[in-house]
This record gives sequence, structure tokens and C-alpha cells, in this order.
Amino acid sequence: MPHIVFNNYEDIKTPFEKNGVLFNFCAQSYNFTDKERRTEYKIGVSYENKEFLLTLKNKNEDKMLKADKITRVTPVTIVKDALNSFIQKVEGNIVFSNTNSFTALKIQPQKEYLKEIDYFVNEFQTTKEIQIEIGFGSGRHLLYQAKNNPDVQFIGLEIHTPSIEQLLKQLKIQNITNVLVVNYDARLFMEFINSNKVGKIFVHFPVPWDKKPHRRIYSNAFIDEALRVLKPSGTLELRTDSRKYFDFCVGLLTNLNSGKITIDINKDLQVSSKYEDRWKKQGKHIYDVVLEAQKEDEDINLKHDFSFDEIDLEKLVKNIPSKPMVEEDFVINIEEVFTIDKDSGLIQVTIGSFNRPLSKYIYIENKKARYFQGNPLPTSANIKAHERLKEILK
Repeated sequence: MPHIVFNNYEDIKTPFEKNGVLFNFCAQSYNFTDKERRTEYKIGVSYENKEFLLTLKNKNEDKMLKADKITRVTPVTIVKDALNSFIQKVEGNIVFSNTNSFTALKIQPQKEYLKEIDYFVNEFQTTKEIQIEIGFGSGRHLLYQAKNNPDVQFIGLEIHTPSIEQLLKQLKIQNITNVLVVNYDARLFMEFINSNKVGKIFVHFPVPWDKKPHRRIYSNAFIDEALRVLKPSGTLELRTDSRKYFDFCVGLLTNLNSGKITIDINKDLQVSSKYEDRWKKQGKHIYDVVLEAQKEDEDINLKHDFSFDEIDLEKLVKNIPSKPMVEEDFVINIEEVFTIDKDSGLIQVTIGSFNRPLSKYIYIENKKARYFQGNPLPTSANIKAHERLKEILK
């Protein structure tokens, strides 16, 4: 991570501008547990139409200025320019720096296939049938399906980076253009897909998580979301070598109010993974259970008002809760408070799904509050957490 260690600097007074970089504020950490000031600061930056934070803290007898992890921006040259401009302005004596800018960025040829989750919230549109594969692994099944169904828009979800890189290379080599790839938790992803748009959802050989069943893909909530996005006669298809996982999923599916379920053992598919080939040679059973959607569902509304009421920061730092709040559907943890003056500052929070919490800053300026760098994604967990957070911050 780019950073600069320095000493012998002038006092920091914001706002100021240097080399086109605007430094808007400097917020000081406040330990609301011990009710005392700390020596860490967050510096608000606007540059190249982006806003982000820098962290200023002590490093032995010197100071360290670095990028804030939560508000990272790309390309990294933007952050390096901000770091260098700040040091120039305060005329700091540099002890160490790794912020030399470079002129050229390599553009990944696979970038057209790899998408951030925001893309599916704000931009994704297609008139094609959608098919989704969750945890595509080596990508052999997904590549086969995409190649043989060019009129279908495939979405591949995977959290294992080497698997993503391998698939992206093959998409380019084989000139397959009807696949989008996203690194995101499948249990949350469905909320961003419109109702009745998906033909098939493949869940092939998911991790069984026998010792941590709460981490399994299949749950009542996941099945409900799958049925919502599936069009009538669309299918949710599980394939597993784990009898325990198979029994668990069948138990969930046979407790639905309605639905058609098909079960097969050792069914041959037109394409199989290298692990499946190995398991079959070992005489291991492969289990399939397919759930077919029977009806249309109502559309969902991803729009939500993530605004705040006025926040009395001076009052808040005296009464703010110091323990996390863990509910069935969401979690809230107020991590830290940074104050600019009695009416302005930053609140660092972790909110949202227990399985994939989101770290954000709430920026307060003269008691008016907003999420720094934009609102959270409108997942049901984030919405519930936000509404509860509004109550806490009153």
C-alpha cells in the first residue's frame, strides 16, 4: 500500500489545495470507550472526480501518511498524487516513500468479462435468458454451457481468485462473449437480479461445510430468492458428492409449500469436472436434486432512501454504543469516531449481512450526515441495518 513516512512538517490546516488535489478536512480519532483523543487522523480528499480518505498516524518518532483501506480508489496513481501533494504542502521531510508515480497502466484484456457488484445494481440489462453458475471452480461446466448456448447470458459467481483468473483466460482464448464474472457471495447476489428472468441456476459441488452449516449456500432464504428470480419452469440444480449435504438440501426443498423436485443418483452429464471424474473412478456416488419453479413472482424494488436525520455529534460521542449489535438478519458495529469540530466528523461503521459485512464511513458536516463515497448496496441486510443505525444515531 502506498505510504510516506516523514517528519519536520508544518501544522496541518484544512481545507487546502495542492496540485489540483483538494484536502477538505482533517478528522481526529476519538476513543469513545475511554473518552479520550487519539493521535490518528482521517484526511478527506477530492481528486479526479473521486473522494477518498488518507490516514495520518504516528510511526515511532515520525508520522506516516497512507491510503485508507476502506475508501480505496483506482488507479493507485490517484492516491499517490494525493500523498505526494500533501507532503509538498506541509513541507515534510521524507524518511521513506513508495509513491513514485508510473505513467502507464496495464489494462487487463479480461476486464470486459469481470464486473463489480455495483454493475449488476446500476447498469446490468439484457433481453436474453439469464443462467447463473455458483462456485464455477475450474470453469469447465460454465465454459461448455456458454459455448453451446450463445443466446443465453451466463453469470458466473466465484470467490476463489485463481479460479476466476483461470476462467477469464479461457473466455478470452475461446472467444466466448456471453459470460460475466463476479467475485461475490451468492447468498446475497440474487437480490440484484430481477424477478422471473433466470432459466437455470447451477450449484455444482458446493463446499458441504458440515462443521459450519451456517456457511452453506443452501438455506431457506437462498431457495426463496432463487424461486423469485427463476421464471416459470426455470430450475435450481444441485449436484454434490456429499450425502450429508444432499440430505440437508432435500430436507429444505421438501418443506416448501409448493414446487416440483427431481432426484437422480450418478446421472451422466455432457460435461463433468476433473474432480467428478476422479470420484466416479473411486466408486463415489454423485447426487442431483433439481427444483423447478412453478409460478411468477412480483418484481422487487432496489431503490431505498439511505438518508439520515440530523446527528448531534457532540452528544453522540458521549452515548455511542461500544458493543456490536448482532441480529438474525444483520449486524451493526460502530468501530470508531473521528471529529472535525463539535458538529462535524466521521463515524466508521460495519453493517449489513453477518456473512459479508460492509465497512463504511458516515460523514457529518454541520450535523447533516451522508455515507462517504456513496450509499451501501441496497441489500435487505443493508437496508435493515441502516434503518436500525438511524435509530441509534438519533
